[in-house]
Amino acid sequence: MMQWEKLLSLRRQGDTNKRLRIEQDETRLGFEVDYDRIIFSSAFRSLQDKTQVIPLSKTSFVHTRLTHSLEVSVVGRSLGRAVGKAILEKHPFLEKTHGYRIQDFGAIVAAAALAHDIGNPPFGHSGEKAIGDYFLHGNGTRFKDALTEKEFQDLVDFEGNANGFKILTETKNGVEGGLRLSYATLGAFMKYPKESLPKKPSKHIADKKYGVFQNEVPFFKEVVDVLGLLKKEDNRYSRHPLAYLVEAADDICYTLIDFEDGINLGLIEEEFALEYLVNLVKDTLQKKKYQKLTNTTDRIAYLRSLAISSLIEEAVLVFIANEEEILKGEFSNSLLDACRFTPQIKDIIKISIDKVYRSNEVVEKELAGYQILTTLLEALTQAMERKQKNQLRHYDSLLLSGSGLQLPEDSSNYYHLLECCHYISKLTDGNALLLFQKIQGNI
Repeated sequence: MMQWEKLLSLRRQGDTNKRLRIEQDETRLGFEVDYDRIIFSSAFRSLQDKTQVIPLSKTSFVHTRLTHSLEVSVVGRSLGRAVGKAILEKHPFLEKTHGYRIQDFGAIVAAAALAHDIGNPPFGHSGEKAIGDYFLHGNGTRFKDALTEKEFQDLVDFEGNANGFKILTETKNGVEGGLRLSYATLGAFMKYPKESLPKKPSKHIADKKYGVFQNEVPFFKEVVDVLGLLKKEDNRYSRHPLAYLVEAADDICYTLIDFEDGINLGLIEEEFALEYLVNLVKDTLQKKKYQKLTNTTDRIAYLRSLAISSLIEEAVLVFIANEEEILKGEFSNSLLDACRFTPQIKDIIKISIDKVYRSNEVVEKELAGYQILTTLLEALTQAMERKQKNQLRHYDSLLLSGSGLQLPEDSSNYYHLLECCHYISKLTDGNALLLFQKIQGNI
């Protein structure tokens, strides 16, 4: 069984001395430093030009990945504090002996939630698929024989969660460990603590995707060992318990916010949508107050607020009821999939899929995103190949120099290919489009 005192580790990469919670400066706690480092990072700032659902949309209605991440962080903080209160009451030694406080749980979940989308490529949900498709079905198949099975799988199933772990931990400008976040926050960030293979070895929620590229496996193992995550076969690990709260915060926000975006864009009929939201909050709805709201926007905002509160409360109840199973690594569902509102949530998500994710606007922009990312990948990988063969053209030199890509000659094909994907993943929607236009000769 996992131990909370290990799971709440303040250790950072490169530490030589132990960081003890009881010795922390209460005015600037280590877990709160994590939040600050993420929010001031260039990777986080770039999320302001990455769209959550509708790529390249210029309407003010639609959430970007930045506004979505901020909202998930706020919900995550509430979840963490509520769970922290219950955990400290159940395990008082955590506070008396080690000095942990309720706000520590909130700060860890808030920081991990803030970073949860930091590794996602441009163009909404289609970005990962476009990169993977290039290697699985496109010209990228030419690299398969030069890579190990796991290395190739990293590319054909390019995963924003694994890319996020790379962004948060990669050595940059000579600084070991990247943002040098606490291992507790990194643990809460890792929803899928496994390598790309074996793929979906079980129905456990932690095996749904993967969370670490082959290049980051050594440091990943250090983090999971310090946290005491339980090792399973095939280099898979149990989830950090607080990762369930990060996931719940994301699930709550995208379920309700994508639905709200669809209403504001006119993709979901207002009366139809309000009915579904009322079904979710009918136990807490104050009918007189609700009936006084004549503006649809105000009604939606009121119902959304109630729904978030209800789902936070429900997720906390499910977590506490299953704490022991979670610590044993045996709780196999997401918190919202195990709650009493699951039918209502599924109804709302189904409408979002039918009306928003499959709308003409989204499909058309995702098609454009596919073309843009495929073109960029082809140009960069060709330049990389010619550099390896000492056949670099002037065009290739301009492209590599302009991108700032560092491709050391003694590095592997996998390293070079992953760096190309990593570079593209960090582009904003606008910068990816601009680079595409330059490559096409449209200045």
